[in-house]
Amino acid sequence: MHGASRHESRASILASLPQHERDVFYMSLTPEEKQYLLTDWRFWGRPEQIEPDAMQDLDGPSVWLIIAGRGWGKTRTGSEWIRANVCGPTPLAAGRAGRIALVGETAADVRDVMVQGTAGVLACHPKEFRPVYIKGNRALTWPNGAIALTFSAEDPEQLRGPEHELAWSDELAKWRYAQETWDMLQFGLRAGDNPRQLVTTTPRPIPLVKELMASPDTLVTRGSTFENAAHLAPKFLRKIRERYEGTRLGRQELSAEILDDAPGALWTRSMMERRSNQYPLGARMAPHETVPNLQRVVVAIDPSGTSGEAGSTRDRRDEKDTAGDDVGIIVAGIGVDGLGYVLEDATCQMGPAGWGRRAIEMYYSHMADCIVGEANFGGAMVEFTIRSVDRRVKYKAVHASRGKVLRAEPVAALYEQGRVRHVGALPKLEDQMCQMTNTGYLGDHSPDRLDAMVWAITELMFAPYDRGGAVPIRGHH
Repeated sequence: MHGASRHESRASILASLPQHERDVFYMSLTPEEKQYLLTDWRFWGRPEQIEPDAMQDLDGPSVWLIIAGRGWGKTRTGSEWIRANVCGPTPLAAGRAGRIALVGETAADVRDVMVQGTAGVLACHPKEFRPVYIKGNRALTWPNGAIALTFSAEDPEQLRGPEHELAWSDELAKWRYAQETWDMLQFGLRAGDNPRQLVTTTPRPIPLVKELMASPDTLVTRGSTFENAAHLAPKFLRKIRERYEGTRLGRQELSAEILDDAPGALWTRSMMERRSNQYPLGARMAPHETVPNLQRVVVAIDPSGTSGEAGSTRDRRDEKDTAGDDVGIIVAGIGVDGLGYVLEDATCQMGPAGWGRRAIEMYYSHMADCIVGEANFGGAMVEFTIRSVDRRVKYKAVHASRGKVLRAEPVAALYEQGRVRHVGALPKLEDQMCQMTNTGYLGDHSPDRLDAMVWAITELMFAPYDRGGAVPIRGHH
């Protein structure tokens, strides 16, 4: 690798050679060497995807933090890091670590991305070294006896008790209970001589990520989507360059910049986080906090500016169709304590039949009092869509007599006063909130989730409501 760019792997250097020189190299290999080469990550991976030597030093950093754009190769790097530390020279030989924690945003993300994904742990192992995955036990077991347990950041208490030598935390900036889950994980990293952890995430300016970046115990690797261009579809690269390069979303999701609060933002990250001096409670509820009995619950809909994809099953995933905006669907309630509670973000990108069913599903699952929909855009379209799915639901049309900023300002003031709480993290909604400024919205597309949330909180906290002399009380489910 002498004289090579730090972004070049041995494989890319080999690919740059003339064909006859490559042929000579391949012909010089034995069948065993060829088979070994296929799974040699130090050959195929870029230098920045290989664990730095300092991480193996007992006095070195214990956290390797990779903040990189979409498609950089974070998942493959995490999977190969696990393999390199768990596997010995033969399938039955012990590796450097035998007890591992795999922590993801949700249980489904751990299973579908970190374990069973195309770049997951199972896929990167040669057959004879490959662990057995037992879903019911949330465990992977290697032939040499090493065990990895899987954990969801939605349930920090899962991490109470087990001991680990290694931990791989994926998409930490999106975790619902980031600080609580991280704290529980640290208490369990107490096995072996050199407990270490890898964090792979796209950037969001949450306090935990900023703390890790500033810590002397952290080794930080930064990277952009385009560093892995050789392994990404040219059509994909062309589309994202045209659509997102230079935008705020592109700077975050492609170039991995951590963007602080926008100037003049109506909401800030410190309003969301519980560990802020200015906002000691913060909007985001901790796992041990409970939602009180609710007086009212509403489902608010902000209709999309396009028809969306009829029949699409896509919802709250990262991949967003650039053909149109999402349909914002937010569930919120007002408690007996007088505070507003944002219960769920059910925003989706579907055709009318799909988002109508989604809204009605939320209506019944949260025992809502009514569905609230904007009537200005599309006229009676929202009500017609809801009625065509279920005529029994109670529906209320709301009218936008003022612009988005003016509608949002009173709701932002409630957040400043600590009068609105989020049930856990709602990262995509919170991203939109922090991009709404006193001069307009800085994000791409429409602030669909934010608009729906504003409608919901406005209906609950400001609109007159005739209770008929009684206050209906229901528990939160």
